[in-house]
Amino acid sequence: MDEPIKTEPFAAIFKALAHPIRVLIVNALLEGEKCVLDIQELLQTSQPNVSQHLNTLRFAGIVDFHQRGNLRCYFLKEPERIRSLFHCLSQEPNP
Repeated sequence: MDEPIKTEPFAAIFKALAHPIRVLIVNALLEGEKCVLDIQELLQTSQPNVSQHLNTLRFAGIVDFHQRGNLRCYFLKEPERIRSLFHCLSQEPNP
């Protein structure tokens, strides 16, 4: 018999992706690493708002960051898995 699925990691990821701004952030990070200012300019929103969303994504294990001087630059921890997830979700459902 198959081992039962561990639901918590799935729930955390889907909960983190449940906000349109976080989906836009993740989509932007699919193109590569971006610093907070880059994301802020891309989304035309405030730095605190971007940082709050990035923190949610980091807590869910979707993104991580490194410091470049006084800049915090974010990247996807597993870009191919996220790319695959986005691809699956963008497909038209079969009737």
